[in-house]
Amino acid sequence: MTRDTYTALKQKIEKEIVKLQKQAQALQEKRRGPVITSIVQSMREYEITPEEITAALGKTQARKTTRKSAATAPKAVKRTVPPKYRNPETGDTWTGRGKAPRWVSAAESEGKSRDQFLIQN
Repeated sequence: MTRDTYTALKQKIEKEIVKLQKQAQALQEKRRGPVITSIVQSMREYEITPEEITAALGKTQARKTTRKSAATAPKAVKRTVPPKYRNPETGDTWTGRGKAPRWVSAAESEGKSRDQFLIQN
């Protein structure tokens, strides 16, 4: 493909993109009219003022920013939990939280007690 062909093709595609964007904008403007009319009609029917709408929009904006700020808030520092159990054969440890590791499950299936693996302070 020559450079001239590439440039011409690119310009053709860009013109098509602009044309489609204008069509999309026209379609949106065409559909907005009836929606706005419906909103105005509902506002009159329920005696809603523009100030009430503005206040309601402000509340939803405040909720959105609160959620965003909570999501971006610094995470709590995780503290390490000291191990509570130790496998005497391998030295593996377990805090006693969450799902039991395989070595604890295997020992229990052999009839041993978890208490046998407790770390003495």
